[in-house]
Amino acid sequence: TLTQILKKLVERDSCKQNLKSLSEKFMIDQYTYKKANANQWMEAFEKECERFYITEDEKKIEMLRYFLDKASLDWYNSMIMKVTIKTEWNVWKSKFCETYVNKGWNPIMYALSFKYMEGSLVDYAVKKERILLEVRKTIDLGTLIDIIAAGLPNNILHRIDRESLKETEDLFNELNKYEYLTKNKNFKRGKNTNTDYEETPNVKEPCKTCKKLNKGTRFHPEEKCWFKIKADEKHKNSPIRQVNASMIEAELIEENQKNE
Repeated sequence: TLTQILKKLVERDSCKQNLKSLSEKFMIDQYTYKKANANQWMEAFEKECERFYITEDEKKIEMLRYFLDKASLDWYNSMIMKVTIKTEWNVWKSKFCETYVNKGWNPIMYALSFKYMEGSLVDYAVKKERILLEVRKTIDLGTLIDIIAAGLPNNILHRIDRESLKETEDLFNELNKYEYLTKNKNFKRGKNTNTDYEETPNVKEPCKTCKKLNKGTRFHPEEKCWFKIKADEKHKNSPIRQVNASMIEAELIEENQKNE
């Protein structure tokens, strides 16, 4: 009857509203193919479904839609047409992982090469921890700490006692102590390289040639010193050098004659 049809529609809308409301309480990020590990993300999604007692296959499939990015939604809509929402959840799960599992090295290389660029040191460390865990959840704690620390600027890194770091939180606490350094005007940042903190300004050295010749204290590159250039030219044109050159030439001629 019409009443029953309307009742089912109302129940369906109510169910969708409940799922959407529940999705906002899930402790996972939206799935993004370029960044997330498909298998790990799916495992986290299923745990969240379990936490909110979403056990029916159809509801899991409906809930999945709220956590897919635009590109993944195209896959979802194709699956709706191919296998329908009535198909078992395990089929959807299997198809999802087969489609989005990344067998290449790009995510690993991105995670390992991710370095501090600017801003908060702690924010960098927390983000790198997440990126590393997304590609390798089973990474051991010591290696995780080492790789995070390796992306820090050298003059921050060498202030930290490595042996004292037992948890990533220990590293975060240490970095908190040095946040003030990032606000220093000498804290340089590079687009594709590590930043470096200069504790002391560059000190110019006086020209040694000028000092040796008692020409006063002058600051310029020694190789461009006028007195050094003149001295080198004089040395090249000296009689001793010419005699030495003549002697070498005579010896070469004599040697050639012997060989003949």
